[in-house]
Amino acid sequence: MQLVKKMARIGVESAFDVLVKARALEAQGKSVIHLEIGEPDFPTPRNVIEAGKKALDEGWTKYGPTQGLPELRQSIASYVSRTRGIKVGPQNVCVVPGGKPIMYFVIIALLEEGGEAIFPDPGFPIYESMIRFQGAKPVAIPLRESRGFSLDLDELRDRLTDRTKLVILNSPHNPTGGIIPAGDIQAIAAMLRERDIMVLSDEIYSRIIYDGEPSSIASVDGMLEKTIILDGFSKTYSMTGWRLGYGVMPEWLAAAVVKLMVNSNSCTASFTQRAGIEALEGPQDAVEAMVAEFKRRRDAIVKALNSIPGFRCPVPAGAFYVFPNVEGTGMDSKELADYLLYEGGVACLDGQCFGAEGRGYLRFSYANSLENILDAVERIRKVSAKWAVKV
Repeated sequence: MQLVKKMARIGVESAFDVLVKARALEAQGKSVIHLEIGEPDFPTPRNVIEAGKKALDEGWTKYGPTQGLPELRQSIASYVSRTRGIKVGPQNVCVVPGGKPIMYFVIIALLEEGGEAIFPDPGFPIYESMIRFQGAKPVAIPLRESRGFSLDLDELRDRLTDRTKLVILNSPHNPTGGIIPAGDIQAIAAMLRERDIMVLSDEIYSRIIYDGEPSSIASVDGMLEKTIILDGFSKTYSMTGWRLGYGVMPEWLAAAVVKLMVNSNSCTASFTQRAGIEALEGPQDAVEAMVAEFKRRRDAIVKALNSIPGFRCPVPAGAFYVFPNVEGTGMDSKELADYLLYEGGVACLDGQCFGAEGRGYLRFSYANSLENILDAVERIRKVSAKWAVKV
């Protein structure tokens, strides 16, 4: 027996590959500082944990509605309507186990063989992976440092064809922390409004923003019926292991997503959904404190990395990643990432893990303590003799 041919099209998420290598080194007794995984190091807020425990005690351990608990979908609809300045209801909300299922289901529902989808490069690797898996053509649009890692409007216009069926936006952005300016969002909407194209707007980092305000294309006139908002609880509420995400979309597409859920996951765990209601409707102090601490870490890591010979680190506007340019070291970014892991004990990601445009960059997650972050930079400094003489 053999796997079907289309399995050769599907990719992986390199962060977990690096984590395996780092854990193997730790098993050998080597100290490694983990800056590779995009996971908040803060605990889930206490009120959310208590809500989850209460839900277990109350028996929320059985199957629930495939689309999600009505109470949570109403809470999400109210939250999204308030924060994006739009009007959506629970009928527009699909609750799923994490953010990735929304990518998966939407791409399956909207793309066919011969169709095209535009996605950011560098970008979250699952975008391209799922487009290829579906048999559609992935069309990369470069995100360049010179534009604050936002897309070039002319390049987007040039990539639109009659076969384009989906455009993926991610702001704040993984891996760069860049955001799409509000004016550009308006311009993108003007390009797409009259075309037979849907937009997947990945807004999973919408609450983790330091400079400027987040802008959703769903808020632009004429775009609500053409947009899928992807959001969730993993990043904002440090609930990565709870597996709780959602999509907000037109009803006709929500019906398709529910069918795909029925055929895959049946439903999202009920007790985690009860905790999600508390996350959205309860106190937000823990979120505000977490974002404030991320900002402090961001400022520290940017300053520290810019003091390393051969590193040029832009200031990210959101998320919890820095994406320094390391071409000045004279080393290939993959070679450098491996060198820092094996010689410096610092786990990070080669920018090429996020697409061809990521070559020459590294991604560091500052979802780690400030002490560990500064220790990691000092480790990098110590091993920089390999390239410092060339700078």
